[in-house]
Amino acid sequence: MRLMMAAAIVALSAGAALAHPKEQHAGSTPAAAVSPAARPAASVVDGFHAALARGDQKSALDYLADEALIFESGGVERSKAEYASHHLAADAAFSQAVPAKISRRAGQAAGNLAWVASEGRATGTYKGKAIDSVTTESMVLRRSGAGWKIVHIHWSSAAVGK
Repeated sequence: MRLMMAAAIVALSAGAALAHPKEQHAGSTPAAAVSPAARPAASVVDGFHAALARGDQKSALDYLADEALIFESGGVERSKAEYASHHLAADAAFSQAVPAKISRRAGQAAGNLAWVASEGRATGTYKGKAIDSVTTESMVLRRSGAGWKIVHIHWSSAAVGK
């Protein structure tokens, strides 16, 4: 498992330009692409987000592997169960209130591992506060008999203009 995660991290580094949404690198492609092999994994990522946006926490959890590792704002949840008991409800409420739009996405798959990295912008109002944030997201997925499952998420955001 450690070897698979190390391979996924190396693969993620190939999309390092996605981690800097405010920077435009000379010669960079205006729109990144998801390889054909990674498109089913990207559909799982989209399904996860759609479930959150509907407030359907049970369906959102179905997209995660039991051992999913979730990094967000310096915090970590080390399993699907831990995520369900801590931030899932808040993430669903936020996703319902603040629509997000993907501006760029890249992804690759090799064997039973895939990565999907997305940039976007979230705008709306949450708990009476105006939100206008650029977002970055990296997900690592593993394919098994049950299809693609999310095994790692790393979310980051920053207020526009910062």
